[in-house]
Amino acid sequence: MSDAIVYQVFSFQNVVVSVVSLGLFVLKAWAFLDALTRRKEEYVAADKLTKPAWTIILGVALAAHMLFWDPINLLGIIGTIAAIVYLVDVRPAIRSLTRR
Repeated sequence: MSDAIVYQVFSFQNVVVSVVSLGLFVLKAWAFLDALTRRKEEYVAADKLTKPAWTIILGVALAAHMLFWDPINLLGIIGTIAAIVYLVDVRPAIRSLTRR
C-alpha cells in the first residue's frame, strides 16, 4: 500500500511541475512575441533597452525553456525573470506611448 501512495505523490508532483513549466513557457512566448511586434523606435522613446536586445534576451530565454523543460534551473529562472521584467516594466511603458 505504501508503494501506491509514494507513486501517487510523485505522480502529483510531476503534474504540478508540468503545469508550472507550461505556464512559464506561455509567459516567455507571450513576452517574446510581444517584443517582436513592437517597433524599434518605441523602445528608444520609452527609454528602455533596444528592440534587438530584448528580442535576443527573450528569444534565448524561450529557446532555453524549450531545451530544458524543467522550470527550476538557472537559465529557466533567469529567463522567467527577464520575461516578467519585460511584461511588467517595458511593455506598459511602450503601450503608454502608443495608446491613442
